[in-house]
Amino acid sequence: MSMQVVLASASPRRLELLKQIGIEPIVKPSSFEEKSGASKDAQEIVRMNALGKCMDIAKNFPTNLAIIGADTIVVTQGSILGKPKNEQEAVAMLENLSGKAHQVMTGVAIFYQGRVVSEVCVTDVIFRSLTSEEISNYVKTGEPLDKAGAYGIQGKGAILVEKIDGDYNNVVGLPLTKVYSILTRLGAV
Repeated sequence: MSMQVVLASASPRRLELLKQIGIEPIVKPSSFEEKSGASKDAQEIVRMNALGKCMDIAKNFPTNLAIIGADTIVVTQGSILGKPKNEQEAVAMLENLSGKAHQVMTGVAIFYQGRVVSEVCVTDVIFRSLTSEEISNYVKTGEPLDKAGAYGIQGKGAILVEKIDGDYNNVVGLPLTKVYSILTRLGAV
């Protein structure tokens, strides 16, 4: 796919995912202040955060470039989990997820030629039961500290996950099928 795309994110995972499908984006992280709120509004929050990031960057580029904004959260038992602030918070999040199901939600917003589409992808994830030692050892790797829900399915965190139902790439941070579908609908590909 040869198209000019701007990724409104500093996430190395989102960049790698786009490269995987042949898109070499311009990386321009957004300074949009993410909103938070109650888990009942989780899909709307994540969609609005993606839209805010996308439009924050769109104003600085010509409209013939597709601007992609995204936001990923983990939702479990009525709580929204973002990125842990420290190791203690990472341990608490992983203890909360251990042996249970949760949802990973990624909002995707794409602006192209004056039109914008924003949608949410939801994937169900089930963790196996984790021991305190497993959680502690994983947190010591440092991997959980920059990831929503304190784990990375594409890294060492793969051993925490028993099962997923939905888009694997969504759990990594960018649902490629949805991104491609939106780009197609907007006429960017």
